[in-house]
Amino acid sequence: MICSGENPSQIKAIAEAIDEYFSKKKIFPRGKEGLDFARWVLIDYGDIVIHIFDKETRAFYDLEKFWMDAPRIPVEGDS
Repeated sequence: MICSGENPSQIKAIAEAIDEYFSKKKIFPRGKEGLDFARWVLIDYGDIVIHIFDKETRAFYDLEKFWMDAPRIPVEGDS
C-alpha cells in the first residue's frame, strides 16, 4: 500500500493508526522504518508492506511506476 501525509505529524499519526488497527487483530509488523524523520515510513507485515510518504519523497521515488501492471484495489473513501 502506498499513501501520503501532509507533514511528519500526520505521517506518524497514519502509521500509529495502522499499527493500532492491526494490533487489535493480533497482527504485528516484522519491521518499521522511517519514524524518526517521517518523510518515508515503511511498515512490513509480511504479505502487506505499507509505505507512507510525504508528497515530495513520494514523487521523487515514484514507487507506483514499479507496480504499474498490478491490479488496483479500491479503498473505502478512495476517489
